[in-house]
Amino acid sequence: MKVGIPKEIVKGETRVAVIPSMISVFIKNQHEVFVQSGAGEGSSFSDDEYREAGAVIVKDPVELYGSIDVLFKVQPPTLHPKSKKHEVEMLREGTALIGFLSPAYNADAIRKLAGRKITSFAMEFVPRISRAQNMDALSSMATIAGYKAVLIAANQLGKIFPLIMSAAGTIPPATILVLGVGVAGLQAIATAKRLGARVQAFDPRPAVKEQVESLGAQFVPLEVLKDVETKDGYAKEQPEEFLNRERKVIGERFPMVDVVITTAQIFGKKAPLLITEEMVQQLPAGSVIVDLAAEQGGNCVLTEPGKIVEKHNVSIYGAVNLPAAVPIHASQLYSKNVTNLFQHLYSDPEKGLDFEDEITKGVCITYNGEIINDFVKNLLKTGGEI
Repeated sequence: MKVGIPKEIVKGETRVAVIPSMISVFIKNQHEVFVQSGAGEGSSFSDDEYREAGAVIVKDPVELYGSIDVLFKVQPPTLHPKSKKHEVEMLREGTALIGFLSPAYNADAIRKLAGRKITSFAMEFVPRISRAQNMDALSSMATIAGYKAVLIAANQLGKIFPLIMSAAGTIPPATILVLGVGVAGLQAIATAKRLGARVQAFDPRPAVKEQVESLGAQFVPLEVLKDVETKDGYAKEQPEEFLNRERKVIGERFPMVDVVITTAQIFGKKAPLLITEEMVQQLPAGSVIVDLAAEQGGNCVLTEPGKIVEKHNVSIYGAVNLPAAVPIHASQLYSKNVTNLFQHLYSDPEKGLDFEDEITKGVCITYNGEIINDFVKNLLKTGGEI
């Protein structure tokens, strides 16, 4: 198969879908690899590195898109600034696409993929099962985001994180509250602890208490509810009454907190509102909120995606695409994820795709001119986009 790796065109995206060290995996399996010139620049990977690994460098993106069998991307397809055509329309009919597709925000692109009979695979739909762990790009990128969120908070906060004892006096450690203990939340906890902060964590799922405490943080309890997560381990959308109880428990902590890092998201839906403006006013002056759910509407009512909002003497950072701020390692992890998925999907190209397989069925969004993923199909029927 002819594999293509383009240069990402979304503003601020520095990652590349496949790094040079992974090219040998494709070459070994008799695939040809074509890389757009400059594709790895944002992640500090040069054209020469790709060339030495066995890839062919292509300068013209139109030529690249029109000549390959499988396209690997990070960001969902969109309008290309050079060709003035949508990336989907640049692909030959029947081509395959592997990358993040964000169907809840890109209904038009999904319909275009189906219309051109593109076989598309969404990295965010990799099922959370043990044999798919090495393909789980959502977890890989959440790890990076959780780490980077703490560094942003430390840089923004007018205090230091660790306990300092000196002749001039003793400085107590900063108190960090992490809302949501998924992959990003756990990495935020671990990073804040490494920096010497006092860390508390809140999550409605009592099952994560042990994980929080194993990292040396204090778990903030809520009354136990049974139906708080899906069978895949994602948090479920909860009624307003339950969210009000959450806000009350969280708000009680706010007068003693220096940094709040929010990570609560609902797969395919708007993020839950956990922090009201009244709650922000309870934080000490100079406090910082880093909202990792900014792109899904935000966990804080005052969040603005991609901006730092100063309100009530509190800085609220609407974090957008934090993995792109750590492009070398983010690309390394993502590259491994997409390569593993590709090898699984096309383990035997002559036999074709195995839709009896849970992974293949789960990640495939469009096939043979149709939207075949039930979640996406229902999403588009009920309004299309968040």
